Amino acid sequence: MKKRVTGLGGIFFKTKDSKATKAWYGKHLGLPVDEYGCTFWWTDQNGKDASTQWSPFKEDTSYFEPSKQPFMINYRVENLNDLITILRSEGVTIVGDIQTFDYGKFAWILDPDGNKIELWEPIDSAFKK
Repeated sequence: MKKRVTGLGGIFFKTKDSKATKAWYGKHLGLPVDEYGCTFWWTDQNGKDASTQWSPFKEDTSYFEPSKQPFMINYRVENLNDLITILRSEGVTIVGDIQTFDYGKFAWILDPDGNKIELWEPIDSAFKK
């Protein structure tokens, strides 16, 4: 397995008032926000449609746990099952089990500082229905 991360999948951060934060970014920066934040669409080096998600979370979210940081980065990957097997063999801390949805598979790891990282094997076409 040569490639591990293929791109940035999302930026997630905690905020005191996620609705007000989304509204501010919509009004002042023109982000087309929805209930989840904003999806940025782009084309990868192979000409395939791809996306990156920007999402403010409620300040009391437990989604970033066990990390205590107010942010989490999501990275796009290929072959998530194989990557998790490799990372586990390299001694990387895996958080929970792989979860599968109609828009892709997800897994979580911790970096050396205890930051939770989300790994996403996307199905971008699911967002364009």
